[in-house]
Amino acid sequence: MKKIIAILLAGMMTATALVGCGGGEGSSSDAGSSNSGSSSSGDAAKIEGSVVDYSYFGDEDNIKLKVWAPDATVSLVKKQIEEFKKVYSEKKFDISVVAQGESDAATQMQNDASVAADVFSLPSDQLNSLVDAGVIAPVAFKDQVVEANSEDTIKAGTIKDTLYAYPETNDNGYYLVYDNTVVTPEQAQTFEGVLEACKAAGKKFIFDAGDGFYACTFAFTAGAKIDGLEEDGLTQKFVKYDENEAVKTLQAFAQLIKDYKGTFQSLNVKNVASGFANGTCGAGIDGSWDTAVNEKSLGEKFGAAKLPTIKVDGKDKQLVSMFGYKYIGVNGSSKFPASAQILAYYLAGEECQKQRAEELGWGPSNKNVQNDPVVTESKVLQAIAEQGKNACVQVNISSTFWTPMGNLGNKLVADDCDPTDAATMKKLLQDTIANIRDEG
Repeated sequence: MKKIIAILLAGMMTATALVGCGGGEGSSSDAGSSNSGSSSSGDAAKIEGSVVDYSYFGDEDNIKLKVWAPDATVSLVKKQIEEFKKVYSEKKFDISVVAQGESDAATQMQNDASVAADVFSLPSDQLNSLVDAGVIAPVAFKDQVVEANSEDTIKAGTIKDTLYAYPETNDNGYYLVYDNTVVTPEQAQTFEGVLEACKAAGKKFIFDAGDGFYACTFAFTAGAKIDGLEEDGLTQKFVKYDENEAVKTLQAFAQLIKDYKGTFQSLNVKNVASGFANGTCGAGIDGSWDTAVNEKSLGEKFGAAKLPTIKVDGKDKQLVSMFGYKYIGVNGSSKFPASAQILAYYLAGEECQKQRAEELGWGPSNKNVQNDPVVTESKVLQAIAEQGKNACVQVNISSTFWTPMGNLGNKLVADDCDPTDAATMKKLLQDTIANIRDEG
């Protein structure tokens, strides 16, 4: 960490000196300009867009970096890194891109940070564990990042007044995706309507009830919402809820699943896109990370909406989901700490975020891109934004949260689940919360 700070301070001092010699403030330039980072003139000493002056590299050259990226982004990240190399053409780089799921990033980093990626993607709930383990470096270009990105992503990436990761998306949630020749927009508003439409068409409705990331919807909709961690920094905190209402909600879910057995399918989320492609799926719950493949599978039949409502005691109740953000982090053990920070800053910049929105359908954290038509005219991103109003934020999540939530989902969809057994439903929810809080 001392090395990172020393290098970046040296770069900032050099940049300040050059600005003093060369001129005042200027407008941001395009990140793809290969000369905007050159230290050959005073104007170039500034940070412009997602490009910084060469002086910030310090004495680092013959730079070797490893980048972890989710499967769906590997091709695009490789292309963005080639542009990065052109921007800093005076430096020699050897940058490898390795497919690594974001959900496992924190675990892999903590296993052995010395052999892990220098730059990696992570979801918002993993930040605490990475900071506690001392394996993630603070953001080097905080002022620029804070100015460029939405306040909520900055807040979620900050621990004890330190920003630890570069915001990458503002859309890490899920929504209802459907074949609009099977499900109408009106039917998409209610769980009952979606299931009935799929059944009538002989199609599946796919929801990964065994994955805690999705299955928490059952508990959250029931009222058992999370509220960060207790003072010990480990134990999950839950808000108070009406237990009778919670039981009735779980019974409503269980009854629908039972009534539409064969239509409701608890399958891995990857089966949504493949089901659309082969004609077996009518609707499903999926995330923004699969937008491109779902759109490709459905073409003009693509439909998207917030999660539907479910009828509980005769009243429509909105489904409540998990919602978070994605970040790009820098390994605190990188042998090229300044270069890793510069690359992370570039990949999290406006131009790269816009490319991800255009090519992958990801929702940006960058405020300028959020106002771009690629976002404002996206059915998916608008659906996720609407669902975000009915969601628990994916920060400060206990490591014990996911498995019990998945178990809850599995028991609700099990053949032997009896929706009329209120006592069993009550115990199921109580046991789920106790196991998450490690009280079981």
